[in-house]
Amino acid sequence: MSKKLTISLVIGSLVSALALYLSFRNVPLNQLAAYLKTIDYWYIIPLVVLVIVTFVLRTLRWQIILRNIDRIHFWQAFHPLMIGFMVNCVLPGRVGELARPVLLRQKRGVSVTTGIATVAAERIFDIAALILLFTIVFSTVASRPDLNGDYFGFHLNSAVLKSAAWGMMRLSAVLMGCIALLIVGPTRRLIKTVIEKAGRYLAARVPRYQLRIQRITEFITSIIDNFAAGLSMVRSPGSLLACAGLTMLIWGLSAFSYFIFAKGCPGLKLSFMEFTTVMVVICFAIALPSVPGFWGLWEAGGVFALSIFGVAEKDALGFTLVNHAGQVFPVIIIGLISALITSVNILNLTLDDAGAGKKPHTRLEGV
Repeated sequence: MSKKLTISLVIGSLVSALALYLSFRNVPLNQLAAYLKTIDYWYIIPLVVLVIVTFVLRTLRWQIILRNIDRIHFWQAFHPLMIGFMVNCVLPGRVGELARPVLLRQKRGVSVTTGIATVAAERIFDIAALILLFTIVFSTVASRPDLNGDYFGFHLNSAVLKSAAWGMMRLSAVLMGCIALLIVGPTRRLIKTVIEKAGRYLAARVPRYQLRIQRITEFITSIIDNFAAGLSMVRSPGSLLACAGLTMLIWGLSAFSYFIFAKGCPGLKLSFMEFTTVMVVICFAIALPSVPGFWGLWEAGGVFALSIFGVAEKDALGFTLVNHAGQVFPVIIIGLISALITSVNILNLTLDDAGAGKKPHTRLEGV
């Protein structure tokens, strides 16, 4: 395992361990076990079906993004996508984000840089959808006067949540503004110039770390280029509309999978909008470093979100644990099947990822 992956695993393990401790510390294991016995596990079937459907939709969206580069059929897109998500669930450092571009290079001859740009475009659509959902659900939920609960010693009520919601909305607006600036050619070039000059200035002042500063500068500018290049692939109104529609459908069905599975879990009588809130909070939580599969952070985010609606901690933890397994294990199984079908060696693939990450990225100044 490379040094970077080792560091990522160590940091992620520490964060996940803390999150697991916070999630389990107020829930006796015998009470959790008793609750798990009361769940109707038949509801896992529609949960898994919905998970699979969302990945079918993700494949269709990726095909649209790839359309101007390489017109690949469904299975040629589905297998790399599932392998990439599977790698994120079983290996540290989220190297699955690079697995797809590497597979595109190996199977279709598409450059790694271009492949990374397509993944970046997907992430922009997902981030935008989550920010929109966050704005909708928290503006609705935080206004409820009956919200009142405690989480890890913190008292939560509608006033606290409303304040947090407005803060996150302002942060989200700044984030979307930054993305917009990166898309526009002149402002993107100006931002890159400032970053490069700042890097050269620091390198001159601290020559001991010159090479490291240069690599960090190149890494940041490559991310900017990849985001811009990714969005340039879906500039046509039809493609943008299709990707936006598929993105909202993906996240809507993801929230619906939470809602459906909760039908088999005692003590969870929440609305679809409330479960959408739970999903959004979990998504923000698992953005932090964690062990593969997001264990710990997923549970902490789920227990926190459900506590907002007065769900008992044992019920919240039991639901979140089983729902987490139902969301992740199908991805791992299907990803492994895809790797077998396409004769992909996961170990070699991750080694390729490490090498691919060191390659210089193409500058797309004209985008």
